[in-house]
Amino acid sequence: MTAIAGFRELVSRNMRQSGIFVAFVAIVALFSVLNDNFLSPGNLTNIILQYSYILILAVGMVMVIVAAQIDLSVGSVVALTGAVSGVLVIKHGLPWWVGVLAALAVGLAVGAWQGFWVAYVGIPGFIVTLAGMLLFRGMTYRVLDNISLSPFGGTYYNIANGFQNGLLGGQGFDVFTVVAFAAAVVGYGISQWRTRLGRIAYQQVVESMPLFVLKLVAIAAVVMWFGYQLAQSRGLPNILILLAVLIIVYTLVTQKSVFGRHVYAIGGNLSAAQLSGVKVRKINFWIFVNMGFLAGVAGVVYSSRMNGAQPGAGQMFELDAIAACFIGGASTTGGVGRVTGAMIGGLIMAVMSNGMQLMGVPQSIQQMVKGLVLLLAVAFDIWNKRRASTAA
Repeated sequence: MTAIAGFRELVSRNMRQSGIFVAFVAIVALFSVLNDNFLSPGNLTNIILQYSYILILAVGMVMVIVAAQIDLSVGSVVALTGAVSGVLVIKHGLPWWVGVLAALAVGLAVGAWQGFWVAYVGIPGFIVTLAGMLLFRGMTYRVLDNISLSPFGGTYYNIANGFQNGLLGGQGFDVFTVVAFAAAVVGYGISQWRTRLGRIAYQQVVESMPLFVLKLVAIAAVVMWFGYQLAQSRGLPNILILLAVLIIVYTLVTQKSVFGRHVYAIGGNLSAAQLSGVKVRKINFWIFVNMGFLAGVAGVVYSSRMNGAQPGAGQMFELDAIAACFIGGASTTGGVGRVTGAMIGGLIMAVMSNGMQLMGVPQSIQQMVKGLVLLLAVAFDIWNKRRASTAA
């Protein structure tokens, strides 16, 4: 009976974790059929470049949501950090790295400001960040004096628009890009094998070896195909390297560190976390500091991509980041969510936007489709919880 229950749990967990991957593949397949240019090397590169800042925000937002909080200010913080960087680099002619460091410092300061009100004063994160959305948008207009600044040019521009190409040569494709993706596949395979061994050691139910190998082979094939497509275009985007580093670091932080376990404990059961000795105020404070830092990173990336700083930058970014997390499997009540899931959710949003743009779908219809997808994702989460509670 225990084995049957364990198998059911495995199937349930795989449905929650793998369902989003299946949906992503289905959406990609749909748009590839509807538009021949969708899977072209150039368009795949553009998807990464155009939506990288949303993915960066989603990395931090998933931690906020797991802790049963929310941050509505990240779009305004993206605008503010980009504005500060623009004033220093474009207006005052300072080196590019000064603008980057200033943007990150502003993001950290914003995160500390909001974290203080949430963690130590006790105001709900929804209210604090709603106020922050207005406050930091107003500060952006003040910093830029209601005008746009451009261009950055040079190294700053290449942060989000540059590529690593030709380092190892190649005829018709960039060898370095293929090698980098191959290394990523090997690293992922080793990580999954170690995770499997760990679950077996703790007597947890795992999938059969043939299924495990088949899953790794399928993922490796897709990743290598994607890498080869990029290699045929302009090579490995700088922003993709940055994203890979962030995903790896924050996956380790959320899944392997004491801080990450405390974040999940707070979102899963606040009272139990407090009784277990978790320093809830401290954890909540640093969650918002981290979100501010990543908003600063996204601000640098967005201003680099746009090659300028605009007062209206970052509009609706917070909603896209939140939607990416919920579509990627994060729970509305906290305690559930993964960085990789948020990335897939963000890619689903990016693929839908890009695919509908290639098809010439009006912006109004695009917004309606995104809203319906978000609604269905949350409905699935609620249905899954009810099913699990009924089975228990």
